[in-house]
Amino acid sequence: MVERFVQVSNSFNIEWTCRPTWRRASYNTSWCLVGCSIGDMGTILYFQMMEIAWPVFWIMALAIFNGLITSILLETFILFKQMGLRLALKTALGMSLISMISMEVAMNVTDFFLTGGATLNWWVAPLMLVAGFITPLPYNYWRLKALGKSCCG
Repeated sequence: MVERFVQVSNSFNIEWTCRPTWRRASYNTSWCLVGCSIGDMGTILYFQMMEIAWPVFWIMALAIFNGLITSILLETFILFKQMGLRLALKTALGMSLISMISMEVAMNVTDFFLTGGATLNWWVAPLMLVAGFITPLPYNYWRLKALGKSCCG
């Protein structure tokens, strides 16, 4: 029990200036962003193009769910060549949901505050992607540095 406490408390005292870890965390976060944004933005765009009149909250909730699913599917596809389907899916499901959910929420909050709803246009999409990338990045760095675990990639 004491060893576990020391291990956890030491994981908060990490070096935040390690460039290789920031590069790896950025690479991992980028792959997660690709997967999440396909499902998230695809859902929002579908509702927008089909002019489906759902409440904004439900569109964004569905967009977050679809973003999580597409991220897991993309990660499984990427890892399939290295480890087979079963282990790839298990690894993808073991990714950090904290990272993915924070990414999804950041993207949707950015969209909502800039457009007033669930709307994609040429100027909001890049801002959503930046918010989705920056939000989980410190957490992903910490997971790599303190725990030796990747969120994805």
